[in-house]
Amino acid sequence: MRRYFEKPEDELSILVETPPVCIYFEVTNRCNLLCTTCPRTFEELEPEKDMSWELFTSIVDQSAGLKRAVLHGVGEPMLVKNLPSMVRYLKDRSVYVLFNTNGTLLNEKNGQALIDAGLDELRVSLDAAEPTAFQMVRGRDMFDRIVKNVRRFRQMQQEQSVESPRVSLWLTGLRETLDQLEGFVRIADSVNVREIYLQRMVFFSDNGKGLARAESALFEKTTAEEEEIIHRAASLATSLGISFNASGATEPGTSIKKRRDDSPWSLCRRPWSLMYFTANGRALPCCIAPFSMHGYDSFTLGDASQQTLREIWNGPQYQQFRGSLMSPEPPRACANCGLRWSL
Repeated sequence: MRRYFEKPEDELSILVETPPVCIYFEVTNRCNLLCTTCPRTFEELEPEKDMSWELFTSIVDQSAGLKRAVLHGVGEPMLVKNLPSMVRYLKDRSVYVLFNTNGTLLNEKNGQALIDAGLDELRVSLDAAEPTAFQMVRGRDMFDRIVKNVRRFRQMQQEQSVESPRVSLWLTGLRETLDQLEGFVRIADSVNVREIYLQRMVFFSDNGKGLARAESALFEKTTAEEEEIIHRAASLATSLGISFNASGATEPGTSIKKRRDDSPWSLCRRPWSLMYFTANGRALPCCIAPFSMHGYDSFTLGDASQQTLREIWNGPQYQQFRGSLMSPEPPRACANCGLRWSL
């Protein structure tokens, strides 16, 4: 069965008859950490806001055929008090629901609410194997709290004999923290998480702040020693019965290699299969867009607070965006997509 993000080139058109099967809901753009790989740490992308219940339900109710919902963007989803209600609203419509969290608010009460709501997948961005490296990347000393929260959440699942949500730990692929990888596998094992991911890091070509920068990237630039670290971590994960993957539905070794030299953007199918809405209702082409350029104005494709999804999905901005993506001159936000990824 073909995955939702796969579509042959001869099926592409600037108009799309089928509605999106995946929608990203940025349920909030607020956050309680100061991650050095995130643009919101260094600039205000939009006014701080939680997505209103009215906007959220309006988008869901217009999304016939929705199969997958991702409740995160530039912000920490668990800051939103009615997050479990959002999950339940989607699950009542048989949608697969997931989100990334930093884990700081995953206490027993909040964790139980997510279990009861029927959340399918919970991704915890830990980014390190010990407190010092964690604080360097995430900006605050909360490593021990997160590990404790995840361990207790997994215990709760075992006590209740429930498998959902599926829990995974994520580490951003940075040259500065790659040596943490084997320790990261052991942390996952210690909290009984059986799935880990190396997260691709997107960076600005002109970034002078934080760790989201070219010199921290692993993409196409790994040394033999760094590749050996990845290999050892993968072997350790296998020996412990832990699934070791990379973001983008691939495995770590593949994730750091180019798939196409001439026009890497032409492999993207996101504008034909998914939509992304900020907390304020702004429609963006994908989850990577906020990290790929400063500001949103040049790649805003609509406004869900003012337009219907149908008007946005096949509106002039989306048509122009898709047409550019199929051309030798892609949108600026996409031109180096795949080349400015770390892992």
